[in-house]
Amino acid sequence: DQGGGRGVLRTTQSADERAMLTQVASRLTCRAGARCMSAYAGGPIKVAVLGAAGGIGQPLSLLCKLSDHIDEVACYDVVGTPGVAADLSHIPSGAKITGDLPSAGTWPPSHNAGLERALTGASVVVIPAGVPRKPGMTRDDLFNTNASIVKTLVEGCAKFCPDAVLAIISNPVNSTVPIAAEVLKKAGVYNKNKVVGVTTLDVCRANTFLAEKLGKSPKDINVPVIGGHAGITILPLLSQVPGASALPADVTAALTHRIQFGGDEVVQAKAGSGSATLSMAYAGFLFTEGLIKAMKGEEVIQCAYVESTLTPAAYFASPCKFGPEGVKEVLGFGTLSAYEKQWFDKMVPDLQKQIAKGIDFVNSPA
Repeated sequence: DQGGGRGVLRTTQSADERAMLTQVASRLTCRAGARCMSAYAGGPIKVAVLGAAGGIGQPLSLLCKLSDHIDEVACYDVVGTPGVAADLSHIPSGAKITGDLPSAGTWPPSHNAGLERALTGASVVVIPAGVPRKPGMTRDDLFNTNASIVKTLVEGCAKFCPDAVLAIISNPVNSTVPIAAEVLKKAGVYNKNKVVGVTTLDVCRANTFLAEKLGKSPKDINVPVIGGHAGITILPLLSQVPGASALPADVTAALTHRIQFGGDEVVQAKAGSGSATLSMAYAGFLFTEGLIKAMKGEEVIQCAYVESTLTPAAYFASPCKFGPEGVKEVLGFGTLSAYEKQWFDKMVPDLQKQIAKGIDFVNSPA
């Protein structure tokens, strides 16, 4: 045990403790821009976390283990997942936990049996795998390493769980989502409703930062955030939040910049030791549980980066209605203020370039 002491051994739990374990995670889903209406449909749910031993993957797997909407959490990474799974298995919650590594080499050569075990039967695959940013790096600087990782993992998804919804966290999301789509197209199993980029952290930041300025609780704020998930492609529509239009122009500009570059704030504060892992794990869990609630019959609306016809960009983040089969409807984003329209016009060409980079990575000759 960590922390230097074991404390007092107890073999039973109070009712309050049991309730906390089963509710602490699931009660959060309708925050951070997800709006839910209850119509429970039931059914077992397996979530595979690819990159489960990393800075995002470990806390994300923990939150999934605590959720009473998830029946099994399959942890997969290139190192450390048996230990992560063993640790999580001691938590007295209902979800089964497994941990797999890439299978050892065989002769004749065979597929990755560890990845197969993690993915088989998965309803949702969450992909936070990859390297984190360091000070001075942009999300796009991660492209060469993370693009290959995502491509390989999604090839596994195409083989072992072609009907799962893929929730992609690995940066640069603006490019890795198109990479995933192209891989699935090549395999003949692409479904635009089941490939989504997780932009929920942008919504979390927008709600938190705006609430501070308005003197309100973040749970009472719902900022639509559209575009992409990198720098100026992140566009929070502050004008659509009651009370925000009264903010001075310089405050609106500062808030917009902080939301767009909130990740840099964390990277710099961690001084080379990592990026936004805990808040991203929280946001990734909110999004994942929103997906699951929609699969079980609830009506859930949350922002996501998906194939879209709303703008000239082939992929675009906007509010989406989710259902049993993933994205049920890509919703519009309403009227933009003059300030937001300026950012929109700057953002779309950048987003298109990042999308094209991902598509070319899969389709261009090596």
